Amino acid sequence: MEFNQRSPVYIQVLYWFKKRIVTGEFKSGESIPSRRALATELKINPNTAQKVYRELEEQQLITTERNVPSKITMDQAIIDRVRTELLDDAVKQFVDAIHMIEVPLNDIIVHFKREYTIRKRGEIDA
Repeated sequence: MEFNQRSPVYIQVLYWFKKRIVTGEFKSGESIPSRRALATELKINPNTAQKVYRELEEQQLITTERNVPSKITMDQAIIDRVRTELLDDAVKQFVDAIHMIEVPLNDIIVHFKREYTIRKRGEIDA
């Protein structure tokens, strides 16, 4: 994982986790690495890993019990809520980026559909 300087590392790691949960890369009920293992793997401060896990627990995306590895939630409604949150954030960023150039909505939709189709085709070809 490569970090950027624009946002705090823990926010970037939190997004990294959320994205993998909603796409199914991390499966419901699956155990995840320990905080220490995550810190080592991503080359981040263990306190940052702890902060990420605490946030994931507060959002009910993971559960942690004593002496048992943390696990991804089994609650699909929580995963769906986070998927919607990520989509809303992406749409807001997109609208912020294009709002200033005053492009008509129909043009935006045409360009969006074209790019989306290209990306989907790329996934199929890969």
